[in-house]
Amino acid sequence: MNERPRAERVATELAEELAGLIRGSLADPRVEGVIVTRAVMSPDLRNARVYFRLAVGADEPGRVDAASRGLERASARLKKQAAKRLGLRWVPELHFHYDEGQDARDRIDELLEEVRRDRGE
Repeated sequence: MNERPRAERVATELAEELAGLIRGSLADPRVEGVIVTRAVMSPDLRNARVYFRLAVGADEPGRVDAASRGLERASARLKKQAAKRLGLRWVPELHFHYDEGQDARDRIDELLEEVRRDRGE
């Protein structure tokens, strides 16, 4: 028997499915280079927070906002296709958010490297 809660299992499957759909079926240039990092489901499986990153251009002004708008615009189509492929009776509303966690980890790594260099001098 699977020990993980159902919301967690569905979130993992949804993130994988959305990653493939975004990469393969969206022609919107705003979503080019979008990488789905994870999804978090509400306990009732009605809402999903889908976190994404950009392969390139995240530091360009307005690029993250444009990608977010492109994903929101495509959310109905993505929702319909994901429902069909995952066999879910109820498909969650998709809410896209830029995953800033990696940016924070990168900044911490930079600071640690600076400390190492300072100690070595």
